[in-house]
Amino acid sequence: MNVLIKTPEEIEKMRVAGRLAANVLEMIEPYIKAGVSTGELDAICHKYIVEEQQAIPAPLNYHGFPKSICTSVNHVICHGIPDDAKQLKKGDIINIDITVIKDGYHGDTSKMFYVGEPSILARRLTEFTKEALYAAIALVKPGARISEIGQVIEEMAKKERFSIVQEYCGHGIGSGFHEDPQILHYNGYTSHTDLVLEPGMCFTIEPMINAGKRHCKQLNDGWTVVTKDHSLTAQWEHTLLVTHTGVEALTRRNEENF
Repeated sequence: MNVLIKTPEEIEKMRVAGRLAANVLEMIEPYIKAGVSTGELDAICHKYIVEEQQAIPAPLNYHGFPKSICTSVNHVICHGIPDDAKQLKKGDIINIDITVIKDGYHGDTSKMFYVGEPSILARRLTEFTKEALYAAIALVKPGARISEIGQVIEEMAKKERFSIVQEYCGHGIGSGFHEDPQILHYNGYTSHTDLVLEPGMCFTIEPMINAGKRHCKQLNDGWTVVTKDHSLTAQWEHTLLVTHTGVEALTRRNEENF
């Protein structure tokens, strides 16, 4: 495992990229309503990232991904491809996943949005997933073990009888979109793969929590991942920096006060 410790100069670039990624989620919120297509949301975000932020949308052409953002609606776990024919409906929940590259460094974050009023279950799942992310972030500090992140999320999910997707995980991030280490959102480390956190590490935590069973499948487009039982799913994501005293959420939005 090659975990890169960021220099002060790199950390400053990560802060800028993280802030830009958060700004995209703040910018797009008013556009998320019934009748808008996920393709339209992608076009708005692309224009904002390229023209306003003078940055690069990292997903576009990443291993062939055709769009600039990921839009995952209802039972889509992750990597949903924006589509001009996919219109949002009242009651939908949608995850919008943004990664921008600025001066060679990545900021990666995602947020759940409601289209109108969601079902009681959809709201409970969405709010729970956010709280699980925050609980995991609160554990991040020098000397903590990476396994503690997955342990706290798994303990919380069991109490709610929700399940955790195990095929996809958080990841180190910097000049690379996906770097070491992998961040599991369940209790899956061994003594050989567990890791002690050090100042200067940057990584994402991005739990994907299902209302039904944890199993998923990839669609024929080669990207879109859905719950096998068609149950609702939610995800939130932040890019984090381990500081000397604790943690800094590089993609924290103005609405958040953790």
